[in-house]
Amino acid sequence: MTTHTQPPSMRESLIDVAGKKIFVAETGDGPPLLLLHGGGPGASGVSNYARNIAALAKEYRVIVPDLPGYGRSTKGMDGADPFGYLADGIRGLLDELGLDKAHLVGNSYGGACALRLALDTPDRVDRMVLMGPGGIGTTRALPTPGLNSLLNYYSGDGPSRPKLEKFIRTYLVFNAADVPDSVIDARYRDSVDPEVVAAPPLRRPSGPDALRTLWKMDFTRDDRLSRLPVPTLVLWGAADKVNRPSGGRMLAERLPNCDLYMAANTGHWVQFERAELFNRLCADFLAGRR
Repeated sequence: MTTHTQPPSMRESLIDVAGKKIFVAETGDGPPLLLLHGGGPGASGVSNYARNIAALAKEYRVIVPDLPGYGRSTKGMDGADPFGYLADGIRGLLDELGLDKAHLVGNSYGGACALRLALDTPDRVDRMVLMGPGGIGTTRALPTPGLNSLLNYYSGDGPSRPKLEKFIRTYLVFNAADVPDSVIDARYRDSVDPEVVAAPPLRRPSGPDALRTLWKMDFTRDDRLSRLPVPTLVLWGAADKVNRPSGGRMLAERLPNCDLYMAANTGHWVQFERAELFNRLCADFLAGRR
């Protein structure tokens, strides 16, 4: 039977970054490790990594922010360059924490944030783990059903618990029974925060510059990818219905220092669905243990 250790008590702070607040929870000692969460409705840092923080904190100073636009951080997002906006916010957070360099772990939207930060400033990233990151081949095919479900959450008849439950149980994970009702309840409450409803942090690009925004959000069109020196581990659920598993192979072929692990019978939420596997692979890779 698989067991999951709950996150330990964590130090919490609200840090000013360029005039905006980023909420941070942290625990543990050792090399700094930032865990960057995904972009689904109601997402936040500690909830996204609830099954991983305690295990990783045995070796690392685990720092878990709510990304800009999410959780207890300042709401709003630069729709013209969302990945760049996230990366700038997290780089500013590193500055405020006095960290010249850190390990980055990013899930989905957080993976896109980590990769953009590494491409813009590779000297700030020690090692990097990406789980089903966004922005891989996004302009080369129509969005997946899972991504459409995510992007349509705030449109049409607006957010609702049944809508969120369908996204999580149908598209986010391989085994719907693995997600407790309490997780869906908590995410739904956060997803209907009036500030979030007024300015959803993840939305479909629109307007005259939509195509330009989409191109900025497709890393496979970025020439810098083939020159990125940061050691990278890519983890991808073989049954991911949000970001296509073929993205893992794209990254492995383009990144010069990349290991790829495809997890069988796993959806988009590798760190949640396969927590023990993820914790072991992540800790070993970041420590340089093969």
